[in-house]
Amino acid sequence: MSAQPEGPTTAHWVAPPGLRHDPLAGIPGLTEDSENQETAQALYRPAFATSPLAMAVVDRRGVIVGANDAACALLCGEDIGEDAGESTGADTRRLTGRAVDELLDLHSDPRTADAYQEILRGRQARLSRTRRLKHPSGHSMWLRVTVSPLPDAEAVLLSLSDITAHRGLQDRLHHLELHDPLTRLPNRALFFERVCAALETGTYESTGTYESAGATGRVGLCLLDVDGFKAVNDSLGHSVGDRLLVAVAERLTHCADRAQSATGAPLVARLGGDEFALLVEDSTGTEQLAELARSVLDALREPFDLAGHQVSVSASIGVVERQVTGTSTTALMQAADTTLYWAKADGKARWTFFDPERNAHRMTRQALSSSLRPAVDRGEFTLEYQPLVEMADGALRGVEALVRWRHPQFGLLTPNRFIGLAEEDGSIVELGRWVLRTACAQARRWQVEHPEAPPVFMSVNVAVRQMWDSDLVADVAQILTETGLPPELLQLELIESAVMGSTGRPLQALHALSDMGVRIAIDDFGTGYSNLAYLSRLPVSVLKLDGAFVRGFQGDGSAPAEPADAMIVEALVQLAHRLGLTVTAECVETAEQAERLRRLGCDTGQGWLYSRPVAADRISGLLAERG
Repeated sequence: MSAQPEGPTTAHWVAPPGLRHDPLAGIPGLTEDSENQETAQALYRPAFATSPLAMAVVDRRGVIVGANDAACALLCGEDIGEDAGESTGADTRRLTGRAVDELLDLHSDPRTADAYQEILRGRQARLSRTRRLKHPSGHSMWLRVTVSPLPDAEAVLLSLSDITAHRGLQDRLHHLELHDPLTRLPNRALFFERVCAALETGTYESTGTYESAGATGRVGLCLLDVDGFKAVNDSLGHSVGDRLLVAVAERLTHCADRAQSATGAPLVARLGGDEFALLVEDSTGTEQLAELARSVLDALREPFDLAGHQVSVSASIGVVERQVTGTSTTALMQAADTTLYWAKADGKARWTFFDPERNAHRMTRQALSSSLRPAVDRGEFTLEYQPLVEMADGALRGVEALVRWRHPQFGLLTPNRFIGLAEEDGSIVELGRWVLRTACAQARRWQVEHPEAPPVFMSVNVAVRQMWDSDLVADVAQILTETGLPPELLQLELIESAVMGSTGRPLQALHALSDMGVRIAIDDFGTGYSNLAYLSRLPVSVLKLDGAFVRGFQGDGSAPAEPADAMIVEALVQLAHRLGLTVTAECVETAEQAERLRRLGCDTGQGWLYSRPVAADRISGLLAERG
């Protein structure tokens, strides 16, 4: 810019008409002396005119009566010069007479408009607002607008700061905050913002507050994990893994673009790791989500070429589609997480829809799991006993203790409803110890109360985890000592998979229990490993044939419905007897089955033919009859 003429800088000031006092007269240190006032005008008016801060004087009507070069440059697009204090001679009168509220859009916001009027009336000390305006050159700019009264003057001072660069930096930082730096996709924070907004908007639309084009009041979500991503990371390195994530993001974005509807394309987000989500706002139903999930699976099945490596992966996808009304962000994400887990549990490389019935079962399972441990302390478990009968003469030889849970909400529960849960969370150790102690105490009580009857043994189931997570030998020894039950009257049942192939600590425990005099039985024999060569090396006393073999014994007793079952049972019985083991047949329900099993050589039977599981006093009655 060319230099200004030598001599004093001309201050382009328009005297504020109608003011009772010069605005500069109220500055501290100045007096009414005309000579001092002239000096002040010589000093302060040029400073006002050439200040880099855009300023203007506004009268009580809200009209600009004076402005400096910076204000004119900012609002009228005129250059103020590159050097500080350099005046260009800009025509500041272009702003004179302009209403500030219209010029700076102070009237669009009622609260701002009211506050501005209060300042003009002298009732408020200061107003500061941020406004986005259009610069005369065409670009948008952000201004910090400040209005404050001038002392002893019928006017207010307007100052303007251009914060466009600052806002741009803020916007860039905000973008980085809400986007994944690797894939450039929206991240978890932005995804949840959009979910919340979709649910809120959908709720308004479904209640008729307002309607927009294509609004359905529904929402859909595909939540997916990349199957095999960890293997890629571990084998090819994290750099290849990162490239895979970027490539997956690109394919997901392409699928979303192809699925664009009247309400826009689905939002694709990376939630973390190898977890991605596709949010469908105003979805049209389950078929739309199913088609999107199918396209995603097809896209990700195609091999990826990553730095010379051909990589093949798949995806597990949980799909949820529902009405927005009554749905929360938490509920939507829980449903998606649950459905994604189902897809993985069902074999991966698939998509699975949310199933309310299956979820209800899961919720029940979760409720049972969370209350298992306290239930032992609250005394909610009880035992029932099922007789084991000598097949030759029908005499009672023993009973099996079967645990039941008297749940306060779900009623009486059989073991198949909670034993698996107890093994998963480890509470089976405490529960198993309670069952063993209660059963042994009951067996000893029968022995004392019915001394004239032949003693019956107590058979108790032992879970695999009890063999590993507790000192089973010490527990059994202590309980036998406390209850006074002879070891030979205790039989421990373990499933075939827990016994066959036992080495180390479990095998040592089995031998220690056998040496103590406790009988070991293999439950459900014939459905697991059935390592017959290994059987002879185990301290086992009893084989309990699985009920699947017994159920094949039907008809009038002359021949089984499944001849192979009879042959297998006969072979197993002969093998067991040659190894010095006794054989118990489970699930005996008819006299024909019992007779067939007796002829094949089974020693004892158990099933509804003889008795359902009953309370302890019913067994006491049987023992009294025998006495």
